[in-house]
Amino acid sequence: MDSKGAKKERKALAIARRLREKGFAAFFAGGCVRDRILGVTPKDYDIATDARPHVVQSLFDNTVAVGAAFGVIMVVVDGDPFEVTTFRAEAPYLDGRRPSAIRFGSLEEDALRRDFTIGGMYYEPTEDRFIDLVGGMRDLRAGMVRAIGNPYDRFAEDHLRILRAARFAARLDFAIDGATWVAMKRAAPMIKMIAAERVGEEMVMLMTEGGAARGIDIMRECGLLGALVPEVLEMVGCTQPENFHPEGDVYRHTRLALSMLPPGCSDTVAFGILLHDIAKPQCRAVAADGKFTFYGHTDRGAEMAVEIMARLRRSRFVQERVAYLVRNHLRLCMAPRMRPSTLKRMLAEDGFAELMQVAFLDAFASSSYLGFWHFCRRAMNSMTPAEIRPPRLIGGNDLIGLGFKPGPRFKAILKEVEDLQLDGTLVSREQAVEYVLNHYAPSGNSPHPA
Repeated sequence: MDSKGAKKERKALAIARRLREKGFAAFFAGGCVRDRILGVTPKDYDIATDARPHVVQSLFDNTVAVGAAFGVIMVVVDGDPFEVTTFRAEAPYLDGRRPSAIRFGSLEEDALRRDFTIGGMYYEPTEDRFIDLVGGMRDLRAGMVRAIGNPYDRFAEDHLRILRAARFAARLDFAIDGATWVAMKRAAPMIKMIAAERVGEEMVMLMTEGGAARGIDIMRECGLLGALVPEVLEMVGCTQPENFHPEGDVYRHTRLALSMLPPGCSDTVAFGILLHDIAKPQCRAVAADGKFTFYGHTDRGAEMAVEIMARLRRSRFVQERVAYLVRNHLRLCMAPRMRPSTLKRMLAEDGFAELMQVAFLDAFASSSYLGFWHFCRRAMNSMTPAEIRPPRLIGGNDLIGLGFKPGPRFKAILKEVEDLQLDGTLVSREQAVEYVLNHYAPSGNSPHPA
């Protein structure tokens, strides 16, 4: 466990000890227990207790009543939040998201209201003791995702659990229990009833925690993909030229690229890979000689990427960055033939480092030709930031001083000067001024500077 994880665990342990000192039960619960057994550093620690919410608030200095009506109090220790939840039993869920009511209950009742057996275990930290009332340890050993109790009831209670089951199976490389799988397929259409923000957050975790390729496969097979991102299904069976794509159709190519995503990758890179060829089915055509073409798929794909990421309620930044990656994922192939100014402008773009990641995975999942990628990497390593993006030699005020009136010509003149600067043709302000005076006539009668 790294030092950050160890510090967080010590804070969680301090909360549990405080509760125990006051005579209450205190257990680590849910995912942190599963991760502990698997030898993975937990991201968060949830604590289950028989102390009522108002009591929890009285025992700690910094608390937030994030869900006091549902027994949930957030205890904040040195900036780190920890959910402390009172053991509870739940009344029926009426909206597919939260129980209509709760009552505080026993540890046994608390275990039975959770979603999956591998997340339904408890750990008593002060005694180093695990409590498993739902068969979670058995399923961890077997590599199985299984709903607690009746899977139809679990998915009816919170439809997001269908997507969460796919995420757990993908991230852990676990199988899904047969009865749970049948219930997932039956309940999949209900995912549309969940708020798009919650679905989007769950999709981000599925795509970035590891196992994204399998996660998308599971979503496809159980019906979630058709409900949430049906555009991806159109890639299935969309054939491509074998000389460029010996791996097969667009879906298989995309899946191969997804399979190489490392755990912890950015959400923009993950969705950039998922959607980089999303418009190929729409743009596919067969030429007179029988060859397949996909003209315009990068631009149309960028438009579709914005639509899909907006549907998943991702931020404007994420929408635009994913669109940038989709629109430009083939542009690196032209890098060896670019003039220096064009290459430097590309290297200086925000998001270019992520574009390199997407281009690498795209190429490695097809022909595996990476010459252009190594060319760009050498260019990045051989030039300083000042060489890639140097201060401008002249600006708008300089043009005004030369007698030019502000207008549309300004942008064209300044870009041409900057191109020549990036090419190495112009290296000083004096050269830039001389070039402008020799190639452009001032639009006004203002005297030139001496």
